[in-house]
Amino acid sequence: MTSTEVHDGNALPTVETARKLGVLPEEFDRIREILGRTPNFTELSIFSVMWSEHCSYKNSIVWLKTLPRDGERMLAKAGEENAGLVDIGDGLACSFKIESHNHPSALEPYQGAATGVGGINRDIFTMGARPIAQLNSLRFGNPELAKTKWLVKGVVKGIGDYGNAFGIPTVGGEVFFDECYNTNPLVNAFSAGIVEVGKVAKATSYGVGNPVFIVGSATGKDGIHGATFASEDITDKSNEKLPAVQVGDPFMEKLLLEATLEIIETGYVIGIQDMGAAGIICSTSEMSAKGEHGMIIDLDKVPTRQSNMHGWEILLSESQERMLVVVEKGKEHIIQGIFDKWDLHCAQIGEVVAAGPNDAGRLHFYQHGALIADVPAYDLVLGGGAPQYHREYREPAYYQRFKQFEISSVPDTSADELTAVAKHLLSHPNIASRRWVYEQYDSMVGTANRSTNRPSDAALVRIRDVKRPDYSKGIAMTVDCNSRYVNADPFVGAQIAVSEAARNLTCTGAEPLAVTNNLNFGNPYVPEVYWQFVQAVKGMGAACLKFGTPVTGGNVSFYNQSSDDGPVFPTPTIGMIGLVENPEHQMTLDFKETDDLIYMIGVAKNDIASSEYLYSYRKVKESPAPQFDLEEEYTLHQGLKTLIQQGMVQSMHDVSDGGLFVALAESAMPRGLGFQVSTDKNYRTDAFLFGEAQSRVLVSVKPSQQGAFQKLLGADLKLAHTLLGTVTAKDFVIDSATVMTTGEAKDLFDNSLGKLMA
Repeated sequence: MTSTEVHDGNALPTVETARKLGVLPEEFDRIREILGRTPNFTELSIFSVMWSEHCSYKNSIVWLKTLPRDGERMLAKAGEENAGLVDIGDGLACSFKIESHNHPSALEPYQGAATGVGGINRDIFTMGARPIAQLNSLRFGNPELAKTKWLVKGVVKGIGDYGNAFGIPTVGGEVFFDECYNTNPLVNAFSAGIVEVGKVAKATSYGVGNPVFIVGSATGKDGIHGATFASEDITDKSNEKLPAVQVGDPFMEKLLLEATLEIIETGYVIGIQDMGAAGIICSTSEMSAKGEHGMIIDLDKVPTRQSNMHGWEILLSESQERMLVVVEKGKEHIIQGIFDKWDLHCAQIGEVVAAGPNDAGRLHFYQHGALIADVPAYDLVLGGGAPQYHREYREPAYYQRFKQFEISSVPDTSADELTAVAKHLLSHPNIASRRWVYEQYDSMVGTANRSTNRPSDAALVRIRDVKRPDYSKGIAMTVDCNSRYVNADPFVGAQIAVSEAARNLTCTGAEPLAVTNNLNFGNPYVPEVYWQFVQAVKGMGAACLKFGTPVTGGNVSFYNQSSDDGPVFPTPTIGMIGLVENPEHQMTLDFKETDDLIYMIGVAKNDIASSEYLYSYRKVKESPAPQFDLEEEYTLHQGLKTLIQQGMVQSMHDVSDGGLFVALAESAMPRGLGFQVSTDKNYRTDAFLFGEAQSRVLVSVKPSQQGAFQKLLGADLKLAHTLLGTVTAKDFVIDSATVMTTGEAKDLFDNSLGKLMA
């Protein structure tokens, strides 16, 4: 391993070779400039994956840097570690992140979704955090199509089988259907874990002579060029790239979790990183660049499960359940012993070397005694020498057209039509219960889920601390985005996505802390698509700044489009966590007792824009985003917190998809209750009941507390509020007319999605 001549047995690549690997001609020229020569095929393959959008964020990073990233609870800089990390007090921190596995799931939904779950959990436990809960955000096409049903069933089973076997509860999420996702489903996976503040592991490498280990599963040919595959449009030929889809093993991951936490506990781990996108080359380059050191790696020492693998195949493989670990020299036997105990591969494949006089650290990869790649780590990575582009963007023609919508062009809902609209909404797959989905997930493993039998707007999980058995704080978490709103107005829609996430946490009794995001868009080279991206980032940033919820990191997924369906709706999924300090402040959405008073807090509006009612019942596809004011939303949240802390309300539920009627139904059904309410004749009936204007929350109040409740809202908090009616023993009654029975509503709501999938 002393040769200085780089050779991989292939003819030197050309510009055409680079193009086929997703490398632009100008990028090929830049690579030659960096190396001082033409790269060989292995080196070009390295640059192609590391400079792909999936790894380098080359088309998005200039805008991601504008997001608020600082906060008093932030313990890791955004995007610099395997996952975000925030201080939750008492010497504990929460690590959390969301990532996509869209393209793999479009071709092989079971493994695509399963390995997405595996990958996001590895990001959490490589921080030294034990995962406590998972969420997912799923988007599919027309649910009537056979292909959509195949995708839904495969994705849901993949998530369930992997998460259930791994032993981490799936506690919530969202599912949305629209024809724009016919070809490109979106599969976004979220995970959160808890770690002691002083025991956080870093994704770095330093210390000359420190050994480098690959641990976990053996390396195969699955997932090769997966990062490049995720950085291009889905086409008719995408099925030819099935080898780019990884294969997961949740039982192996469970062993890897325990072994990883055990080696971190020794204190001898210098750095550790999950091998996700781009595999070995990604982990070696990112850790080396961060630690400003280099590495010498012998690929012959990598455990493989297929014979005669080329060096570039070993480097780029995205085989699952693997980690790269840099260990303190002299402690190799301790680390090896731990992995032997867990019956996992643990092979030393190299060592850390000093940076050269003219670089921050180089990576030297050998195979069969020959140097097959010599590349500078810094020039490969995000924040280093990877390219960063300011792409052209242009407002799409539809944007102004959507704004021309007039509510007067749509007939109001008549009294005779109320039942038909109600049944349509409660049975619609975008609103109906996800029971068919979540019954395939284990939500109770670990017995920490506080929301299984206490329904709330966000999931709530108890923080377990073995040193303090009576510890009672909880982490609330949610994933939110109404992509129809974002498509109508990306700036406003992204603000609403952040605000609804915060509103869900607030309505659960939590204080919102921080955000991770998954930005799903079409092709960034299309100016209209890039405009959507830029506006969404601006809107997201404004809302996060207002709520004091910094962005800890996340994922960008471009190229979610096809020649047949065009781009998907812009979908900036917001994952947000909050802290419930006092379990007595946990708030649920279900009505509790008959004769309790039902109030709406917030202001009703004559607005049906972008509502499910307008879109799917009235079949009007073009309208602006719902009316929204960020200051009004923020003021509402502060008042809601006061109501909860003073014990003024029995239940609390945000008004969102489906409007006020759906919020009433969702609050009544859990305990088999009903409601009797009156509409406000100052507004159209459809706007009042089915419109989705923001900044509104439904609460129930004991009659004995009505006076104190109204005084607090009016005189002290100065929040608009309307008495709608009362909780009843049965039936949904609006303006003295029975719209439907509770039993009818519950049957539609609980079973419609399952029947559709059958």
